[in-house]
Amino acid sequence: MSNAIASVPHAPPHAELDRLAAIAEDVIARCKAAGADDVEVRLSVDEGLAVNVRLGEVETLERTRDRGLALTVYQGGRKGSASTADLAEASIDITVRQAIAIARHTERDPAAGLPDPARLATRFPDLDLWHPAAPDAAGAVEIARQCEAAALAADPRIRNSEGASVNLGRGWGVLANSLGFVGRDFGTHASLSCSVIAGEDEGMQRDDHYDSARGFAFLADPASVGAEAARRAVARLGARPIATCQVPIVFSAELARGFFGHLVGAVSGGPQYRRASFLLDMQGQKVLPDWLNLVEEPHLKRGPGSAAFDDEGVATVESALVERGVLARYVLGSYSARKLGLASTGNAGGVRNLRVTTNAGALDELLAEMGTGVLVTELLGQGVNTVTGDYSRGAAGFWVEDGRIVHPVEEITIAGNLKAMYAGIRAVGTPVDTRGNVRTGPVLLSPLTVAGGTSEDDEGED
Repeated sequence: MSNAIASVPHAPPHAELDRLAAIAEDVIARCKAAGADDVEVRLSVDEGLAVNVRLGEVETLERTRDRGLALTVYQGGRKGSASTADLAEASIDITVRQAIAIARHTERDPAAGLPDPARLATRFPDLDLWHPAAPDAAGAVEIARQCEAAALAADPRIRNSEGASVNLGRGWGVLANSLGFVGRDFGTHASLSCSVIAGEDEGMQRDDHYDSARGFAFLADPASVGAEAARRAVARLGARPIATCQVPIVFSAELARGFFGHLVGAVSGGPQYRRASFLLDMQGQKVLPDWLNLVEEPHLKRGPGSAAFDDEGVATVESALVERGVLARYVLGSYSARKLGLASTGNAGGVRNLRVTTNAGALDELLAEMGTGVLVTELLGQGVNTVTGDYSRGAAGFWVEDGRIVHPVEEITIAGNLKAMYAGIRAVGTPVDTRGNVRTGPVLLSPLTVAGGTSEDDEGED
């Protein structure tokens, strides 16, 4: 597909970044002249191409180019924010006046304000995030067609398609404040996905597969993405409920990302200072098994969450969130840190490339260790109470006996409490899914209640 690669500059958009930095400095000067004590401004430009093909025909093709200015001013302990998508002189002037006016009418908040100057980033390493070479629109359409065609041809039981999509994007921006900080960032991203339907009538099952990366060149082959989507859909044919039981479960790596994401949310600053977390005041206490570490790696080359500074300009650093099972720190921006009497951890905007350590082999080894239980490959609904930790979600996956998959299951509910579920992690396997901001393999948990829709007698029938 080399003839479909768009001709685009490979160098980062330094000239554009310099222009945005000049605008940012001018905006700060205007705000200060209008009476602001402190100012933060973010300017950004994002470009994208999104293509969706279904049954070989183009359903959508969309190009986007968005730009914006987000401004926050602080005046006498009060905060005012305003934004605009128009960088024309008149629009910027209106935005400045709006932010100042809002700040004059808000309540004083001693926790509000710019970050500690000593914590602002001063080093900006090359994180290898800029890979703009990508297909043009015609090339993206052809790649989506190839992906879907591979899925439809993979198995005669694939009867329909929900489509294949290609998404390509690049963006750059400047974050600046009245403390003298000016941070430039830029990056590209690409993704490819396919969703197909197997079977007919009431026996139909759908599933999908995708890949994402910092650049088009790093994506998996389109045919392999389509074939994997087909394999997953076919594997779900014949799914049925099971009897209610208490058994170990394995979360697939894709689902394990969200599972650990609940922990990150619970130890973030907002829930902590609002006293609304099932892991309240747990810093320095055990939350995971002794062997398990969660380590943030914000400077990972080509990482999906990599950045030299957070959303406030505070320097990001590699550090453990959980070390040997013990919560080492919270996830804090400047505001939540002040509310808690602590210092920012460089996490305004969340964690970046959180790595979950492994202690086991591939999925087959986890299933063998589990023996009898459920491999969960899909979760439904939003049944997670982040205040109490109560967990109850619809699920689908596979029933496992003697370490081997017996048949697909559906219409089940996984129930437990997250605090106990984290303490009951038995193993984290491989391979590690690196497509998201939480990097983990499949996870084996101690027995949970699995509510099914059949009696125990039914479970033994064919």
